[in-house]
Amino acid sequence: VWRCHIGSDHVNAWTDRAWAFLRPHLDACDAFVFSRRPYAPAWVPEERIWVIAPSIDPFSPKNQPIPESGLARFLSRIGITRAQTGEAAFTRSDGTRGEVIHPATIVSEAPLDSTDALVAQVSRWDHLKDMDGVMAGFASGVVGRGSRRAGLTGTAQLALVGPSVEGVADDPEGAEVLAECIANWEALPLRARRRIRLVALPMVDVDENAAMVNALRRSAAIIVQKSLAEGFGLTVAEGMWKAKPVLASRVGGIVDQVAHGTGVLLDEPADLEAYGKALVDLLERPAEIALMGESARRHVLQEFVGDRQLLQYAALIERLLST
Repeated sequence: VWRCHIGSDHVNAWTDRAWAFLRPHLDACDAFVFSRRPYAPAWVPEERIWVIAPSIDPFSPKNQPIPESGLARFLSRIGITRAQTGEAAFTRSDGTRGEVIHPATIVSEAPLDSTDALVAQVSRWDHLKDMDGVMAGFASGVVGRGSRRAGLTGTAQLALVGPSVEGVADDPEGAEVLAECIANWEALPLRARRRIRLVALPMVDVDENAAMVNALRRSAAIIVQKSLAEGFGLTVAEGMWKAKPVLASRVGGIVDQVAHGTGVLLDEPADLEAYGKALVDLLERPAEIALMGESARRHVLQEFVGDRQLLQYAALIERLLST
């Protein structure tokens, strides 16, 4: 069985070259598992194609429950809010106790006010994740915009969250993209800089990093994933698992994750005006945000946790063993 996690929705010269390289090594495969049906090339026999979407681990440090009363301590340890006393403990992947102790590197004018609505995108510092576009669209479409009705627009804050780029040898683009984001943040008016922060989370401890991501997503009112292209993007399901609505691009596997009533999909990811309007529209409907978040969590529970994936693999193995 060969598992192909990512792919392209469209065929072109580059995908043809990639498949031409891989195909001789795949002749012996009895089954091909793809995350999405459009990722399967035309030369794979239909009876050998299995579509099994990836899933999240609800018990991992990135997804495990955090008591509402403890979120403030996590944000304080990360450095995004003012210092608070108390520990920020979590359960590590091996079942032992962990604690958030390493602060993030943060570019901001001031600590986040915990009473403000937080909009967050958590992803790599990668041009295809369009972190700079998320910031620019927030600055132009949300900051300074008067609310038409009672909502969260006037107090909304944005956090662009990614990994520390120091010593990350396998992602040379990360430092370049983060530097671009910092330069563009510095060029914003003070009013916008006060409501936008860039957060680079430490990578010295993988479980601690995951716990930080977990706390930031759980503290957000809205999760953004404005990717210009995406393989599958489980960051979306991870955010939805926290009962958060998602504002995301209609690209790749994101389309498969965001069902009706669980979030908003942007038809044109590069259209910053449409993104800003969609974000304001959500922020002005806090009651609907809560309802969408609950629907999002139920959808992930049904479609994107490990038991569903295991059952599909069991069906695949049973089929292979019976032939």
